Order: sequence, then structure tokens, then C-alpha cells
Amino acid sequence: MSLDDERNDGLYGGSGETRTRLPEGEGGGQDGYGGGRRSGRSSSRSLVTVVGVVVVLIAAIAFANRGGEGSSSGGGGGDGKKAGADPTAATGEQPVDGKTAGIPSGFAKSEQGAQSAAANYAVALGSADMFNKPRRDGVLQAVMAPSSVNKFKAELDKAYSADFFKNVGLTANGSTPNGYKFVSRTTPIGTKVTSYAAEKATVEVWCSGLLGLAGEQSTKPVTSSWFTITMKLVWSGGDWKAATHSQKDGPAPVPGDDRASGSDEIAKAVEGYGGFTYAR
Repeated sequence: MSLDDERNDGLYGGSGETRTRLPEGEGGGQDGYGGGRRSGRSSSRSLVTVVGVVVVLIAAIAFANRGGEGSSSGGGGGDGKKAGADPTAATGEQPVDGKTAGIPSGFAKSEQGAQSAAANYAVALGSADMFNKPRRDGVLQAVMAPSSVNKFKAELDKAYSADFFKNVGLTANGSTPNGYKFVSRTTPIGTKVTSYAAEKATVEVWCSGLLGLAGEQSTKPVTSSWFTITMKLVWSGGDWKAATHSQKDGPAPVPGDDRASGSDEIAKAVEGYGGFTYAR
């Protein structure tokens, strides 16, 4: 495997070949995270943004007030629409209660259960744990189908080489250099079932990802990427397990006008904000 494929293979926790435009410094002396906004944005756009936010807030308040009307009336009335009926909204079954090796488990034998499994497995397979062999083996044992575990272990043992670790800013043995915070996090945006049978399912998971070293002198600052994971699942041992796993770039939105945060703020955010158990 070439280092250029580090994220496209879907299991290696990198950010792939997605190019990230870092903010341009306004006065020099900034670290790799920068402090200035990207140039070329007009003041008129800022005004439009402010007006747009005000309009959205007004609409949200109006909607909330409307939703409160009639809330004391008896249940059984209304037009029959379900909350969250929008196809882009989170719907269906509640998150699972069980965990295996710290990873959600015990998903329903249904399309929704398969989507929940794929989303949670995408998080685990894109985590910093994948850069440590004992923890990586534990992740694979928890999320992969028994027939696929040994195959993926062998492939990943080769992929997580000293050169690969160096490419993402780690030491040759995969540890984080002193004074830095290593970040590798995957966040599912949405899921879609492309095929389903009683014992098999293919699910696509649209994700955003973070990868890099948070630190003032980091030459590998934390950058973001967008990618779609395709996971083929099988029903095994009373739960969904991943049999295969692949990944492609995108869809990626147009970058916003956000100011890049400093390395210390990024490190504190990663340490302070935990993840979720995802359900469809």
C-alpha cells in the first residue's frame, strides 16, 4: 500500500488526499493553524450572513411558538405526521445500550439497525485507537465479522508502518511526540442502505474527519476531510458485523468563512468533547 492511499482504504484513520486550504496569516509568526480568515471575502457577504442568521432565528422562534399551540389538547388528533419525518432527520430506533470493547453493539436486525451499526463502526475504525496495535486488534475483533478479522489484521499490520506513522506526524512506533495531541476522529453525517437482505446489508456512511497533531510547532496540523464509507455487513452472533470496508472522497461542501482555531484550542476541544452512539 502506498502512503497516498492512507485514507482511501477506509481503515487507516487518515484524512486522505483531500486538500485543505489553511488561513493566510495577517502579520506573520502564527503557527500552522493560523489566526486570520481567508481573504477575498467582501463585507457585503458578512452583512448577508448576519441578515440570514436573523431571519433563521425569527423563523425558528415562530416555529417553536406554533409548535407549542394546542400542545395541551388530547393525543390522537392532528394530521398523522410523525416527528422527524424529514428524510434527512434522524429517525427510528433508539441507540443501543450494549458495548463490546467500548464500541456500541447489539444492533437490531433491521435496515435501521444495520445503518446504526455502520455509523458506529465507522467511528471506531477512524479513531486514534487504530494507531496502537493492541487497541486496533480490539477494535477489529469487536466490529469485523469473524471470517474477516485475520485478513484485516494482517493488512493493517503492514499498513501501519514506521513510514506511515511519520507521514501523520507520529514517532516510528506510533506514539505521540511530547507536547502534542494526536487527533484522528470520524463523524458520521448520514447513512443510506443500498441493499438489504435478512442476513446481509450494504450501507453507505457519509462522514467528516479530523487528522493531525495539535501543537504550536506541529508540521502536521489538524485538518478536516469529507468521505463516504461503504460497509458490507453480515448478521453474525446476534449482531451486525462488517465483512468488507471501502472508502471514497466526498461529497465535500464548499469551505465556509470560519477562522481556523489555534492548536491549543483544538487540543482542548478534542479532549473536552466526547463522541456519540449513533442510531438511525
